Parts: sequence; C-alpha cells; structure tokens
Amino acid sequence: MSMHSSTVNAYRAAGPRRGFLAAIWADKARLRRFLMIWVVAAVLAVSAAIYLMGGRYVGSDDSYIHANKLMVSTDVSGLIKSVNVREGQHVNKNDVLFTLDATPFQIALDNAKAALAQATQDVESTRATYRSAVAQIAAQAAQVDVNRTTYQRYLALQKQNAIAAVQVDAAKAAVLSSEAQLVSLRQNAATQLAKLNGNPDMPANQAPEYLKAKAAVDEAQRQLDHTVVRAPFSGIVGEVDSLQPGTLVISAMSAFTTTSAVGLIGGDLWIESDMKETDLTHVHPGQPVDVTIDTYPGCHWAAHVASVSAGSDSSFSALPAENASGNWVKVVQRIPVRIALDGSACKQPLRAGMSAVISIDTGHRRWWRMMNG
Repeated sequence: MSMHSSTVNAYRAAGPRRGFLAAIWADKARLRRFLMIWVVAAVLAVSAAIYLMGGRYVGSDDSYIHANKLMVSTDVSGLIKSVNVREGQHVNKNDVLFTLDATPFQIALDNAKAALAQATQDVESTRATYRSAVAQIAAQAAQVDVNRTTYQRYLALQKQNAIAAVQVDAAKAAVLSSEAQLVSLRQNAATQLAKLNGNPDMPANQAPEYLKAKAAVDEAQRQLDHTVVRAPFSGIVGEVDSLQPGTLVISAMSAFTTTSAVGLIGGDLWIESDMKETDLTHVHPGQPVDVTIDTYPGCHWAAHVASVSAGSDSSFSALPAENASGNWVKVVQRIPVRIALDGSACKQPLRAGMSAVISIDTGHRRWWRMMNG
C-alpha cells in the first residue's frame, strides 16, 4: 500500500475534524522515517553551506590594549625638591615632572670649572717654562763656547810653561760643568715640549689636561641638567604618590633598578593579540578588524592589522621549551598580532590593559577557493 492511500484511509478513519496532519501523526512509524531522512538532510545541507560560506573571519578574545608606557626616572641620585604633576594629569613632551635638589650638582660643576681653568693655566705655564728653557739653552751654549775657548788658551800657555797646571784643570772643569748643564737644560726643554704635544704654539684647548678637565665639566653639567626630570613624550602620568619632597632618589645606574619614578602612559594605543598559529593562514597586514572592548560591550572600533610578529611567544622566552627527553607533545603556538585602532563612533576612553575581542576579515571564502581550484 502506498503512503498516499494509507494516509487517506487514516484520514477517513480519523474523521474530518482531526484533519490530514492527525492522520499522518497516526502513522508514527512512517512519520519517524520521514523526519529522520529530511531533517538530517536539511542539517547536512545547512552545515555544508555554513562551512563553505565560512572561513572569512578569524578572531580572538585573548587581546589587550597596549600603550607606550615608561617609568620616568633619572640617572643621578639626589633628594626630591619638588613634584610638578599630579596623578592622572595630562602632560606634553618636555613638561617638568619633578626636580632634585641641585645644590650638590652645582657645587660639583663649579669645582669642575675651576679644574678646567687650572688646566688652562697649567698649559700656559708649561709653554712659558718651555720658552724659558729654550732661552737658557741659548745662554748656556754661549757659556760653553766661552769655557772651551778659555780652556784652549790655557792649554797653549801650559805648553809654554806660562800658566800653572791648576788653572788649566779649573778651565777644563768649567767646560765639563757647563756642558753638563747644557744637556740638563735641553732635557728639561724636551720634557716641557712633550707636555705641549710637540707643538709649542698648541692652543690650550687642545692639551690633554684641558680635554680631561673639559670632559669633567660636561659630565657635571649633564648631571645638573638631569636634576630636572621632563616627560620624554606626551601622555598621562601615574604612580606620582610614591614621590614626595625629601625622598631620596637612587640612580638607576647605581642601583640597577628604578627606585623612584613617575609612570607615564602615552596617548598612542594599539591592541596586542596572541592568536593561534592555525588562525593566521590568511591573515596579513592591512586587513580590516572589528574590535569590541569588554568595558563597552555596545561599542565597536574600526581597526586594521598592523603587523604579525616574526616569532611566537615561546621563541622570545628567556627559557624556551626544548625537547630533550624524546617525549614530544605538539602544542598550538601563539603568535602576537598587533592591531592598529582607526576610530569609533563611541567616544569612550580607552586605557592600557583593557580586554578586547577582535574579529579579522581575511576576505577568504572556502566556496570561492573550491570553485577556482
């Protein structure tokens, strides 16, 4: 018996009030077969359509807002003199954040300048000493000539027995003494000339002593300048309460850590997302991104992919995982993706550290790929 005839008979047996559907319901076995076949077919068709139309969007909820942030301190140690900002204040680049007591640094600068002046005087004194030595050498050389002439005359008189031997010996001693003194004067002149780098007319600002003293002045001036701590970029300050006038700031170069500083968060915001490597097959810079922030669920931000990291999170780890035992378990790696924010109709403020959900439009469709090979 066909399904149609059995349905009609069931309909007639049920009566006109129960209708056609009641007749179908009466035949439960056939209804179950009908539902199993067509409902499963419909589910398969819908699933296939979703799969073929899908693959365009990839997203992640492991995303957070980032910003340029810095603990602004100084590389000199000293006492806080004044704090010029308050918590949450917006500052511009080069605005003063806080200052140190400049008195010890000014004293150090004055001492360095005095040492520089002394170095200049030492160079001029060396030049004068050298010129004096040169003049003494000329005078001593003339004296040596006189003593030698006298000695030669005494030798001639000695041959004639016209002079005592003691006078000849005295003349000879005078020659030897004057020659030795001449050698000493020449050595002294050479020493003074070496201090002038071999150039008796060398300017004072080219002398090694001057350059050393000038470097000390520059360093003292640098340290004095660093007693005024300025914002390296525009942003919003934080962690100000840790600084109070009279607080001792230890140089980060001395303590190898920042002991006292003002937090500064820049205005340039972006989103960092650690995405699964399997989701990055069709992701590349420039693709549009839809962003929602957990704090503002009703708002959307337009954005785009700025960059995809060249390495996974684990590759930048100080202690990367290594398989040394031979027991290997494959783990899906996370690749940092940077998302640049373009704008939003919502005027809600964004803050560093907020959680975000991103959806990247890759433009990839499975059905299009299948149709085009």
